[in-house]
Amino acid sequence: MLSITNPANGSVIAELPEDTHESVHAKFLAARRAQPAWAAAPLATRLATIRRFRDGIVAHLERLAAVLTSEVGKPIRQSRNELNGLLGRIDFFLAETERTLAPRAVFDEGGMVETIEQVPLGVVANISAWNYPYFVGANVFVPALAAGNAVLYKPSEYATLTGLEIGNLLHASGVPQDVFAVLVGGGRVGIELLKEPVDGVFFTGSYPTGKRIAEAVAGRLTKVQLELGGKDPTYVCEDVDVAAAAASLADGAMYNTGQSCCSVERIYVHERIHDAFVEAFVQEVQGFKVGEPADETTYIGPLTRSQQVKVLQMQVADAAAKGAKLLAGGHVLDRPGGHWFAPTVLVDVNHDMAVMREESFGPIIGIQKVGGDEEAVRRMNDTEYGLTAGVYTRDEARARRLLAQVNAGSVYWNCCDRVSPRLPWSGVRHSGLGVTLSTEGIASFTRPKAWHLRSA
Repeated sequence: MLSITNPANGSVIAELPEDTHESVHAKFLAARRAQPAWAAAPLATRLATIRRFRDGIVAHLERLAAVLTSEVGKPIRQSRNELNGLLGRIDFFLAETERTLAPRAVFDEGGMVETIEQVPLGVVANISAWNYPYFVGANVFVPALAAGNAVLYKPSEYATLTGLEIGNLLHASGVPQDVFAVLVGGGRVGIELLKEPVDGVFFTGSYPTGKRIAEAVAGRLTKVQLELGGKDPTYVCEDVDVAAAAASLADGAMYNTGQSCCSVERIYVHERIHDAFVEAFVQEVQGFKVGEPADETTYIGPLTRSQQVKVLQMQVADAAAKGAKLLAGGHVLDRPGGHWFAPTVLVDVNHDMAVMREESFGPIIGIQKVGGDEEAVRRMNDTEYGLTAGVYTRDEARARRLLAQVNAGSVYWNCCDRVSPRLPWSGVRHSGLGVTLSTEGIASFTRPKAWHLRSA
């Protein structure tokens, strides 16, 4: 049995039977049988089911937000924000899928026509994440279903109830049961899923797990797409509005209790404004309310996973032992049964410290003083990751010049922790392989089929 617990207090919310080797195999076989008919349905029919799924999200938004908050500890207002933000992503897929997947004639001469058709991969495995289960899940299953694939969806064991709600909504919207199947369980169920001869594996999570997934299917030459972590840096130049930049970056570092792959995790500040920025940043962080996730005024909730508490404790201890100064937080909060860590700000940090090199995934930030642009870029690139990076400055040309030198899939000028359905979401190095979102993300769930057509 899989126990679902509330990370705010440790109480058991539900106990669910886990999938087994036999049930995973049965769901795969059913998906394989059902997928051709789903792919043969008109695209307009498939998009209509996605539109009804969107309507279901709207109709049940408050209940879905409450379920999400109960099992992952996300503050209720942020759960609503995720669901409302999902609507825009679905709208993008509805608007762009037909054009993106339309066959293209690329040559027509002398009786020979050459056409490219986008056909679905077939049956895809979607091993999803808990921190934004609607966002990161829908980035995969919405375009995958629209393109004609069947999806074996394994939500994180920390967001299982939300995964089951997603499945129920899709089925009520007209997606056949066997075309979208939810698998319940932890890592063992994921391993069983990877044993099946699926046509694509789409994973969102940590680099170590992503690496193991890639290795597990490498010999089968299966398409693998990995959306992994980050150690996302931002450089604050000396010409900024200090208070505005500090407020923006404090939110970028601490929103969702810092549990986001694109949370700001490293800040480099020009030496001319370093002290003023740090003062404003700490003041902003100390104004964030830590409280029960169901409270409308809560900004910082519990950590979803208990093991992350030890990671944050280690990073604080390591930084302190190597000379960092703790200006806020740095300790576990005394709330019985839950996984709580105080919003934490460290200064006088350097790249010998884990807090500046290893993904934190919690409400903690290191702020480092730099002498100028060249040093800032060098330190931003001193990482195994490459998901997002940002620059705050009044000078657009300067920002463009600096960001062009940074190795990251997404770059930001005077903003952070932002994802757009219109832009591709990708990373370099340990931040992953492949693309979701944008029209490129839609095409990820298809393969091109080349047609050579000569008239008689």
